[in-house]
Amino acid sequence: MSAPPLLPSLPGWGWSVTKSPRFQTRTQKSVSGRQLRLVDQQYPIWSFTLTFPLLRDANDTRAGSSVGPGIGYDELRSLAGFFLALQGAYGNFLFADPSDGQVTGGFIGLGNGVISSWPLQRLFGASFYDLVLAAIADGSQPFNVYLNGVKQISGWSVGSQFGYSGVGDTLSFTTPPGSGVYVTADFSYCFLCHFSGDTMDFENFLYQLWQAKSVKFESVLP
Repeated sequence: MSAPPLLPSLPGWGWSVTKSPRFQTRTQKSVSGRQLRLVDQQYPIWSFTLTFPLLRDANDTRAGSSVGPGIGYDELRSLAGFFLALQGAYGNFLFADPSDGQVTGGFIGLGNGVISSWPLQRLFGASFYDLVLAAIADGSQPFNVYLNGVKQISGWSVGSQFGYSGVGDTLSFTTPPGSGVYVTADFSYCFLCHFSGDTMDFENFLYQLWQAKSVKFESVLP
C-alpha cells in the first residue's frame, strides 16, 4: 500500500497553531470521596488546529480572466481538493510538523539476544517516549541505525504495521541484538493523521481571496 498523501504546505498557513495531546482516563468516585483512575491509552492522540487566513483562487473570473490577486495561484483548491480526496475524516494523511519532526541518536530499545523488533519512538521532554507511526528518510535526516553507537549498514529494516510503503513504525533486525546492546536511530518523521470531521469551512472575504479559520485534524493510534 502506498504511503498516505502529505498535507500540502501552503503559503497561506498562518498563526496561531494549536497542538494538544489527549489521553483518555476513566474515573470512579466512591461515597467517601476516594477515586480510582484507569488510563485507557498508553500514548496520546495529538490534536492540531491550523489556520489559513489567505487562500487564493484564480477560478473566480467575475472581474475578467487575467486580473485579480489570485491569478497564478490555486491554494484554495489545493487544500479543498486534498480534503475532498480523503473524503473528510475517512482517509489518513501525513502532517509534517515544522517544530516536531526529527530524531537524532534516539533510543529505540535494549537488546536481550531474543527480541528482534521494536516500535519506533521519540523522546518528548525528559522521560516520555511517544510512538512514531510515520518515520521517513529524507534529505535533512537519513535513516541510520546504531548498535552501541556503531552505525549498521545492513541487517535491519523498517516496516509499517499499517502496510504502508515509504513510511515506517517498526525497526526489525535479521539477527536479534545481543544482551545489553543499545539500539538507537536517526530519522525524520511525520504525524499520521485524519481530519477531525467531515466538513471544512471556507470563507470568501474578497475577490479571489478565501480563508479557512479552523482546519482540525488528529493523530492516529495503532
